[in-house]
Amino acid sequence: MFLAWKEIRYAKLRYGLIVGIMILVAYVVFMLSGLANGLADGNRTAIDDWGASAIILSEDSNKIANASQLQKSDTDRVTAKEKAGVGIYSTAAEKKNNGEKTNVSIFGTSNDAFVVPKVIKGRLYKNDNEIIVSENLLSEGYKLNQQIKVNDQTLKIVGITKETTYTLAPVIYLNSTTFKNLKYGAQPTGNEPINLIATKGQTTIDNQEGQTKLDKMTPETFIENIPGYTPEKLTLNTMIYFLFVVVTAIIGIFMYVITLQKTSIFGVMKAQGVATSYLVRSILAQAFLVGIIGVAVAIGLSVLTSLILPSAMPFAVHWSEWALYSVILVLVVMIGGLFSMRAVTKVDPVTAIGGE
Repeated sequence: MFLAWKEIRYAKLRYGLIVGIMILVAYVVFMLSGLANGLADGNRTAIDDWGASAIILSEDSNKIANASQLQKSDTDRVTAKEKAGVGIYSTAAEKKNNGEKTNVSIFGTSNDAFVVPKVIKGRLYKNDNEIIVSENLLSEGYKLNQQIKVNDQTLKIVGITKETTYTLAPVIYLNSTTFKNLKYGAQPTGNEPINLIATKGQTTIDNQEGQTKLDKMTPETFIENIPGYTPEKLTLNTMIYFLFVVVTAIIGIFMYVITLQKTSIFGVMKAQGVATSYLVRSILAQAFLVGIIGVAVAIGLSVLTSLILPSAMPFAVHWSEWALYSVILVLVVMIGGLFSMRAVTKVDPVTAIGGE
């Protein structure tokens, strides 16, 4: 390590270029990771907040909530410790007498359902046309006790919950009657359409002939089938994996070129009795230092960048994932350093110092 650090300090410009490339590649990795996680969290946070054990949709929905058509009475066919029928509706909310609209995700369910988040300001909805909204909607200019319009119906914000999103939109909770009127208009009394049933604890379903067949799945399976969720995540993660290959090749080429330039020096050192294994460890140590410095600076730059990104660009730091990527980046840099091993082991001291 002493020789590796001493050489880096001596050839600052040469190794500075390698570190600079490492910083840029690692910076792109962490930024893509943050954007991928931001998009993923924006699609799923509200569902994760439920803490459900299972999600039940109609069997013909292909695991997509908006395509699932159930009735509240279908909850009687489900046995679980806790259960809640939930209607889902994606639409736009409008500030009354303002005209400005904001995309929202609406969940319709009873106010005592376990899926309803805790109110941090105001109170739960008790009557028709009363709603509670997630805190992130306040940044769009909405506030407690304000009246808003959704589908030409006037709703009143009576409570605020913690920040959350579903399909990248702030969340609104309201009762089943208001949900039915918003999404389907006036329907016969007692007809309460829902999209899914969320449960806690061991869950069993009763599929009978002549009734809509129910399909039970884990919350993770439900989330993975949210339109666009899986393709977005796979695309960005694939780009990250390609970057690991790119950084291995780049660092490997640079380290190999630098090693070739030092062939005569290695020859002299071997002639003086320095072991080949010591020289190889020195190269690996240089690669390790380049990786550590590059990753550390890249993480700092990524965190600073996340502070100035607009709210329309979701970004989330998952430290456990960043720690894993940091280890992988350092490892692939060291693998790149191994490309130079053959050049070091094949150095002939006599030839390297100009002998015959």
